[in-house]
Amino acid sequence: MASNGEKGLIVSFGEMLIDFVPTESGVSLAEAPGFLKAPGGAPANVAIAVSRLGGRSAFVGKLGDDEFGHMLAGILRKNGVADQGINFDKGARTALAFVTLRADGDREFMFYRNPSADMLLRPDELNLELIRSAKVFHYGSISLIVEPCRSAHLKAMEVAKEAGALLSYDPNLREPLWPSKEEAKTQIMSIWDKAEIIKVSDVELEFLTGSNKIDDETALSLWHPNLKLLLVTLGEKGCRYYAKNFRGSVDPFHVDAVDTTGAGDSFVGALLNKIADDQSILEDEERLRKVLRFANACGAITTTKKGAIPALPSEAEVVSFLEGK
Repeated sequence: MASNGEKGLIVSFGEMLIDFVPTESGVSLAEAPGFLKAPGGAPANVAIAVSRLGGRSAFVGKLGDDEFGHMLAGILRKNGVADQGINFDKGARTALAFVTLRADGDREFMFYRNPSADMLLRPDELNLELIRSAKVFHYGSISLIVEPCRSAHLKAMEVAKEAGALLSYDPNLREPLWPSKEEAKTQIMSIWDKAEIIKVSDVELEFLTGSNKIDDETALSLWHPNLKLLLVTLGEKGCRYYAKNFRGSVDPFHVDAVDTTGAGDSFVGALLNKIADDQSILEDEERLRKVLRFANACGAITTTKKGAIPALPSEAEVVSFLEGK
């Protein structure tokens, strides 16, 4: 636990991979003249977002014992993320994703995981001591798709919860990775009532509720009694928040978006970093709104550069951005 003024640790669990991004925007994968490799994977992005903002973070997951895997581990270390939770698999490769940026800045994905190392993390490989030291334990849903990673995910959540960590969940839906839409929804919802903070995008809200209405009633159909905060991010329209005793929305920042990759992870990292040592913010609407405005700024800044990790801002960058608004 944090002591001597040391910040609380935020542990991110799940996948880290290489995104291959076309050198030219607005083209299909087949038309792309070339690709740039960019480190990615939502839980890893969140860990780096926290660290960039001056927080303490660690990543738990599995990479291939290959050049890409060691490169990714090096990127985490270089960005100040603790690496004691990383395992390497000698038999499977690090996951790859080809991501096209369409003309509107949105993304299409093609994944290479057959199986990739992250899918093979076993419960007995978890660094339980690291997980028990988390103030916040953050995860997605991609680690629920197959065994043995699913069991490792459930075990890690259970250990973190028993040790008193706040559980944070961003489903981060990637439909092409699931065998079917039904399976995706079933598994994403299978751990829903354990999380105390949940962040969904407007697209995920639609997917999980089956409603094309993005309104309070639809969002609150996902509420459960253990929740302290439900967030719905609305892209360039900002975000909505739902707590036990209040709800509302926070306006967006308008920027020239180049690439939306990692914007949601930047938002989540900013939020978790601000509340890790002071969860009373979740019960104080005025302070929460300030934190969400800061998180919106982080998300907006992230869309102004290509690739997720290179675009994640530092505290100084966000302060200067907000001063200019």
